[in-house]
Amino acid sequence: MKISLPHNIIGLQLKSARSNKSWSLDTASKHTGVSKAMLGQIERGESSPTVSKLWEIANGFELPLTYFFGELATNNTLPEKLITEQSIAIATLFPFDPKTKSEIFLLTLEPLHQHMSVPHNTGVIEHLIVIEGEMEYYINNQWHHLKQGEFVKFNADVEHGYRNLSDKKTTFHNMIFYTGEEKQPT
Repeated sequence: MKISLPHNIIGLQLKSARSNKSWSLDTASKHTGVSKAMLGQIERGESSPTVSKLWEIANGFELPLTYFFGELATNNTLPEKLITEQSIAIATLFPFDPKTKSEIFLLTLEPLHQHMSVPHNTGVIEHLIVIEGEMEYYINNQWHHLKQGEFVKFNADVEHGYRNLSDKKTTFHNMIFYTGEEKQPT
């Protein structure tokens, strides 16, 4: 699922993060597990990363995911969705807050869609709250069912995922808390 943002925001933020750490593309590649060529393409706006790749980059830089979205408008209205593929949409409700060490997203899964997420850094915790529909989440090698109004909290430093097995869209909040010793954006 590719992220679509105007004016190569992700590439500019990646370049800024690399500059802040004084990392070469080679060093950034070693820390993120993403190839030097791919990182260069993202920085130049020639390629758009998948959400999974962006998580790998965020984890390697020890930054929250929303750091790479730049300054998004926060005027108390629902933001434009960061449409990835036709089967999932992600909107940032609250970008990273250094006081609470958290960020909040609104995710919409189309019918019969599944998304697996790479493990986040140690200490990252996710909370899911189903707003509409029903879904399943994957943790500890097992799928668990959630209906509208139900919620769960889990450590996200392991492989985890979300899926919609129904014939209707599912919408849920995903709150991510960075409780570990990650370095915060400057």
